[in-house]
Amino acid sequence: MLKRTFYNYSIPVILKIMKRVVATGTFDGVHEGHKFFLNKAKSLGDWLGVVIARDTTVETIKGHTPTYNESERHALVESLHIADVVVLGYPGDKYRILTELEPGIIALGYDQQTFTKNLENELKIRDINATIVRIEAFHPEKYKSSLIKKASQNRKPLQ
Repeated sequence: MLKRTFYNYSIPVILKIMKRVVATGTFDGVHEGHKFFLNKAKSLGDWLGVVIARDTTVETIKGHTPTYNESERHALVESLHIADVVVLGYPGDKYRILTELEPGIIALGYDQQTFTKNLENELKIRDINATIVRIEAFHPEKYKSSLIKKASQNRKPLQ
């Protein structure tokens, strides 16, 4: 993929020219499926921002606390060095961060449902003109957070 060079432009102009992609998720223990998702999302543009769900959002949506707290999940995703920026979402209004990041593309996981229900309407309300792209699954029978978590809970301790 040919990358554009921006050395003749100021930072604000560069940010307007760049194709910005935003991906969101819980990322409660990073696995190969997450890496695949983030790399695919990154390939859609020039810049990738990742929004990590707040602990309170995870509790509300999934009905349980995440294994790793929001700071740990933030650090895990940042340590992959795939995203250009990793941020925590806002408590309550999970769409608010999109106004700040101004994505041209929003990458969704193959099984991401909650964030998508009102997404198109929220983008219109906030005057964000973004294309929504759903990233295909990467071996979901093996790399799905809920399956990995369940398998680790069912393992017998070593004696």
